[in-house]
Amino acid sequence: MASSASEEEVTLTVKWSGKEYTVRVCVDDTVGELKRRICELTNVLPIRQKLLYPKAGSKLNDDSLFLSQLPLKSSFKMTMIGTTEEDLIVDPVESPEIVDDFELGKEETVDIKDMEVNKQKLIRRISQFKIEVQNPCRKGKKLLVLDIDYTLFDHRSTAENPLQLMRPYLHEFLTSVYSEYDIMIWSATSMKWIKVKMGQLGVLDNPNYKITALLDHMAMITVQSSSRGVFDCKPLGLIWAQFPEFYSASNTIMFDDLRRNFVMNPQNGLIIKPFRKAHANRDSDQELVKLTQYLLTIAELDDLSNLDHNCWELLSEDNGKRRRHR
Repeated sequence: MASSASEEEVTLTVKWSGKEYTVRVCVDDTVGELKRRICELTNVLPIRQKLLYPKAGSKLNDDSLFLSQLPLKSSFKMTMIGTTEEDLIVDPVESPEIVDDFELGKEETVDIKDMEVNKQKLIRRISQFKIEVQNPCRKGKKLLVLDIDYTLFDHRSTAENPLQLMRPYLHEFLTSVYSEYDIMIWSATSMKWIKVKMGQLGVLDNPNYKITALLDHMAMITVQSSSRGVFDCKPLGLIWAQFPEFYSASNTIMFDDLRRNFVMNPQNGLIIKPFRKAHANRDSDQELVKLTQYLLTIAELDDLSNLDHNCWELLSEDNGKRRRHR
């Protein structure tokens, strides 16, 4: 008798550019997750994909729709229309603007990370996505995971030189915290865009610090919530599972301007003030200066998971006052 796990798995055939690709997904996955799996095989970003299957009609345009809501059967064939970034004579695609980040109640946040369906999605992502190490993990160091858009870089403003859109004190910040933290960068965009942008900012070859790894949208998972439907997030459990001898919930902190991105590990997330309108704000933005002090202060602790990172500014101000009165 087949197991429930195998009964929930569907094997699909996707036709693209004259070739056929076998894609395995689960019925509790979304259309967005299906597109991620197709991207793994074809390198066509989800945002560039148009899926065609007559019986599904326009439903395949809704990335939040669960596959269980579609008339899919194992071994059926669909067609994908799309172009890889390498074949487009345009800049690498950027992530869509998200300005309506939502608040999740504490109880619902706990429910989301503890839901069995979301745990299973994380387990599948761990088996599917391999983190490529750029520089060796260092024993005894804590881990800092950084978003890009509006965290390190204003990706919506325009400038002749990308450095004009870089958050102030970025290199000073990374240099200082590197003494205590390994650094990973995780963006909801493509790996090509991450490498291009971080290369332009001089982050990938800086002599004063090293980036341990880069993660893109392929490492994210789609989770369910009772009040907000489905949305993507960045589960730190993926990193912990692949580097258990180095990183865990007790020594990891993630910066992101969107609270939803660390819903699977809320105790490890710090919401950073978005860096927008770089031309108007770059002379006054001090966020990374203040966060440098916070990170160096908490680096002395054995366990970071008990901290309330929502109060980080109060701790930084308190430490600053004590230093001035010495």
